[in-house]
Amino acid sequence: MAQNFHSNSQLPSDISTAISRTAKPSSEFYSIFSEEEVLGIIHALEFSREIPLKYSYKGRGAKIWDDFYLKYIIPKWYRTSSVEIDLLNNNFQYLNGNIQSGKKVNIIDVGAGNSYPIKKFIWRLNKLGKVNKYIALDISEELLNLSRNNFKKWFPLVDFISSTIDIENSCIPKILCQNQANLEIDDTAKIFLHLGVTIGNHQNRDRVLKNFRDSMGKNDFLVFTNETGSNSEWDGKIRGGCNYHVEGIYGWVKNKIGIKSEDCELVRKYDLKTDSIVANMKLHHHYIINFSYMGIDKNIEISEGEEITIWRHHKYEMPKLLEEIERCGLKLVRYNTDKYKSHIMVICKVASN
Repeated sequence: MAQNFHSNSQLPSDISTAISRTAKPSSEFYSIFSEEEVLGIIHALEFSREIPLKYSYKGRGAKIWDDFYLKYIIPKWYRTSSVEIDLLNNNFQYLNGNIQSGKKVNIIDVGAGNSYPIKKFIWRLNKLGKVNKYIALDISEELLNLSRNNFKKWFPLVDFISSTIDIENSCIPKILCQNQANLEIDDTAKIFLHLGVTIGNHQNRDRVLKNFRDSMGKNDFLVFTNETGSNSEWDGKIRGGCNYHVEGIYGWVKNKIGIKSEDCELVRKYDLKTDSIVANMKLHHHYIINFSYMGIDKNIEISEGEEITIWRHHKYEMPKLLEEIERCGLKLVRYNTDKYKSHIMVICKVASN
């Protein structure tokens, strides 16, 4: 049901509305997002001055991500390795060796994107006859379409299932592992993947880890990757996603929200409050962002000089990582880093207690 909002703050009477600029999200914005997602964006803007990164993968944002991945991450003749692919390869024997003898496994890829990182991993498991089904989950239907097209081209005989999900707000529905033959829940062991250093992009990592924990059985694994190191010691050099992906997101947000390019700038910095590297849109003028659609009526005021976070990433130091995992009801069973010790792959199970 639509909810009506009314601005709870008014411009002071001595300030002319002429000095305020109004941004109105485009019709495409409302076509991309559900009512619940629009309300989520409004809430995040009002209380956190943020447009959560997860929303930038929808609509044309899916192509922005896919283009970035294909250009800068996927292995090529001049770039023969990928951190994600290499770490999965290094942990293949452990994961395969801990699947019960003679049993198959369901691969549940949360934040599947274009599915490139899992291609070699699935190929090796499938060669051994171990793959029961591949389940691609993502907040973006557009990315799931990319995943489906890629996966069916690579593995036409492997059962593929996809569904939209926001792992920050919900657990993984058990019905996705339903056995179609007898409509009973499949108790096949599962490997949950959360790759692409995505865990470091979430607003609420604890909630994400708890949702994974509540989706898992005792024989299941959670495998995720992230960067390692101290966020506060960031050297200010703009690399990787903080550079190329952020540029695309910045243009996407301006266009969809309706803020003029000359009225803002892109600022990248360390944020002490979240202990993360962030990319923010800094406004040079007072703006009123007017959300008005299907019963939603809300003005968000952003003052001159204020910043809206559009991208964030949190690196892990090992003691803090262990603390988060244990706090969320998981236990670490294995981890290793890449050759540069810049990225880590973590494998968890449900804590026995």
